Amino acid sequence: MTDTPQVEGFFDSGTNTISYLMDDGTTCAVIDPVLDFDMAAGRTGTDSADRLIAAIRDRGLTVDWLLETHVHADHLSAAPYIQEKLGGKIGIGAEIVTVQETFGKIFNEGTRFQRDGSQFDALFREGSVFQIGTLPVHVLHTPGHTPACLTYVVGKGQGGAAFVGDTMFMPDFGTARCDFPGGSAEVLWESIQKILALPDDTRIFVGHDYKAPGRDDFAWETTVAAEKRNKHLADGRDAFLKMRTERDATLGAPKLILPSLQVNMRGGRMPEPDAEGNVSLKLPVNRL
Repeated sequence: MTDTPQVEGFFDSGTNTISYLMDDGTTCAVIDPVLDFDMAAGRTGTDSADRLIAAIRDRGLTVDWLLETHVHADHLSAAPYIQEKLGGKIGIGAEIVTVQETFGKIFNEGTRFQRDGSQFDALFREGSVFQIGTLPVHVLHTPGHTPACLTYVVGKGQGGAAFVGDTMFMPDFGTARCDFPGGSAEVLWESIQKILALPDDTRIFVGHDYKAPGRDDFAWETTVAAEKRNKHLADGRDAFLKMRTERDATLGAPKLILPSLQVNMRGGRMPEPDAEGNVSLKLPVNRL
């Protein structure tokens, strides 16, 4: 066992998502695992999740937690699939209830859909602390991209790690969009300041990478010091708000947003099947 978190990123080329395996040598957490989904065929797959499962088994690790940084709009969560295979508890931010209320209406889910976060094993708030083996994890509530966004901070300073989800990306790529329901550029700016208040040598692990212009390789690990020079933050708050608002107005919806939200607000589970056992997802028109 170690006091320094060991972190490995697993890049999913279909969604440009990085899932993380974080451990102390004996016990681990999986952060933002991906369930493969073929939108055209309406079929799921488990190749991405199976890579994580194989790594965990190869290292003889015990799964404590399956952690979501937020309700993703660009991929379906594989947390329940991994939980079924290896155990562990599924956790997300307590403001999931706000997301459930918003999208429960958009998808016309009715009263059978619980909007209390009970689909998850744990709901974390600002200041929550829990353990992954020997490693204490401190929670920052970092909304702006979505109301439920969290940053998980494991250790501090050299060797410490912060998993920021979509709040910010590599310094040469920028920051998260804020135009989803419940998003806010002003709130995102304040959330980013929380992260930048961590010690400069804290490792930052981002949720996606799309290779900034001029960079040849995908990347997902940086530091607090490097993020202070993030291309979207360098000119200060007012410039950030103007840039973020104008840029977000030009962005299209993520291609998997409709299936992702329906599944992820349920803790990564599909809607209830019909009387014949068939599962269907809804396609609301002109609602987003």
